[in-house]
Amino acid sequence: MSTTESASLFNNLETLSTHELLADMNSLDQTVPQAVAKAIPQLEALVEATVARLQQGGRLFYIGAGTSGRLGVVDASECPPTFGVPHGLVVGIIAGGDTAIRKAVENAEDDAQQAWRDLQAHDINEKDMVVGIAASGRTPYVIGGLQQARQHGLATGCIVCNAGSAVAAAAEFPVEVVTGPEFVTGSTRLKAGTGQKLALNMLTTATFIRLGRVKGNKMVDMQLSNAKLVDRGERMLMDELGIEQDEAAALLKKHGSVRAALEARG
Repeated sequence: MSTTESASLFNNLETLSTHELLADMNSLDQTVPQAVAKAIPQLEALVEATVARLQQGGRLFYIGAGTSGRLGVVDASECPPTFGVPHGLVVGIIAGGDTAIRKAVENAEDDAQQAWRDLQAHDINEKDMVVGIAASGRTPYVIGGLQQARQHGLATGCIVCNAGSAVAAAAEFPVEVVTGPEFVTGSTRLKAGTGQKLALNMLTTATFIRLGRVKGNKMVDMQLSNAKLVDRGERMLMDELGIEQDEAAALLKKHGSVRAALEARG
């Protein structure tokens, strides 16, 4: 049995007080970063491979089902506003299509051929990286997609939460974040989902830092899509250039991005 499906370390959950439920969940959650830390060598290899593909003009695709698919969609959707990269450079694909983001689609994850068809809709090619996300490591949708991607010469990676899984075997650059039993037995939206989210954060953040999308520690290419982000951009310029906010606001309005404003000031 996979560790994500093994019995919870806690029992009779319905008899616990609210405080006990929250405290016990929190105690388990604290083990997740430790599991991620053990996977850093694998994550490093996946980041390096992803950077290389994107430098060659490739893209990063996530494929997954259920919670795993939703996490991929979330990570992909946050890359353009955070790093100023084009929409479509990181793409999250979920079994069952966009409907499955909000509502479960029955049996969508059981079709081993559908992921490759979904990828082909994006004109996928040998420059691209495909990363499968699957807590159990046995999702047919993900296994089939990775296998066919490799057969067509694409680079492949994965993020799974069990050791020695079929998904990991199908990927060239597997990442195994072994999070162990869930608080509610088998509910991988809990620890496994948290571990996957941490790994995805690390993958795209490290990748885009390596690709020059962060200066110092600042998101200089972020999209200025609301008042909060405009204010953040102004404060970045104030900090970097030692200027007052009115001057920073004028620079940002003139040049349209923090990076362009900084480069204009030399």
